[in-house]
Amino acid sequence: MTVTQDTQSSPRGVDVSAPVARLEAQISLVLRGKPEAIRLAVVSLLAGGHVLIEDVPGVGKTTLAQALARSLGLAFQRIQFTSDLLPSDILGVSIYRQDRQKFEYVPGPIFANVIVADEINRASPKTQSALLEAMSEGQVTIDGKCYALPKPFFVLATQNPMEYVGTFPLPESQLDRFAMSLEIGYPPRDEERELLLSGGVERALAELAPVIARSELESLQQGTAEVQVAEKLVDYMLELAQSSRAHGEFALGVSTRGVQHWYRAVQALALTEGRTFALPDDIQRLAVPVLSHRVVLESGDGALTAARAAIGRLVASVPVPV
Repeated sequence: MTVTQDTQSSPRGVDVSAPVARLEAQISLVLRGKPEAIRLAVVSLLAGGHVLIEDVPGVGKTTLAQALARSLGLAFQRIQFTSDLLPSDILGVSIYRQDRQKFEYVPGPIFANVIVADEINRASPKTQSALLEAMSEGQVTIDGKCYALPKPFFVLATQNPMEYVGTFPLPESQLDRFAMSLEIGYPPRDEERELLLSGGVERALAELAPVIARSELESLQQGTAEVQVAEKLVDYMLELAQSSRAHGEFALGVSTRGVQHWYRAVQALALTEGRTFALPDDIQRLAVPVLSHRVVLESGDGALTAARAAIGRLVASVPVPV
């Protein structure tokens, strides 16, 4: 595909280089040697999506979530999901006020800009479902009344794929609310050595201060929506989605919501790299993190690693538009 647009301009004149660089540089102070995971988390934030971080214990899932939350200058809450957590512990509850002789709604921790949902798969399905409306519509309904959540609203959830005792697998409807699923992996040896010599991440994490203003974040999110995606690239994305639905390797293909999240993520990735237009490389780069948690394999293998490999094969099987 021939590219003729100016790669230096940004939608509405938004300068993406400074705020994105500050944000990613600060997160890298506590999550060392993982620039791609950091970039994808930032892309999801700019696209208005939510992130599920799935990996083995101790590689920095919660560190990434907390570092991003602390760097945004927004109200954030960390919710530790456990088997006895109730929906009211997240959404809030109506309490009868004797002095006023009426019920009064007391908001729960969901009423924050950034929610760190730690070990989300430890909560019961009933509690997990409490997040569905919040993540898809930006509101919660209590006793028949809707309450709008603050904007922006961003959920970063973590889960450990290796633990099965006391966990409840996230249903497809819940997984589909996440714009991306990320894995972090172990850090490079030199970065891990530096981490040990510096005394660990706890002190650095506690000292993190906001590096991006709310107004900057809002401008970046508005600029994301204005990034151009050529019709040929839209058709390319739809072809990949249709192939997942008809492909014998998948029992459940990519949903329409998944394609919409993919489209917005492609716009955000282009913006973070200083472009006003998307490229086929953006679509391919984001296919695995955006699509792999949405599909179900015909083989019945529920491991996310298997789904990621299958999405990689799917992308390789569909020709890139020229």
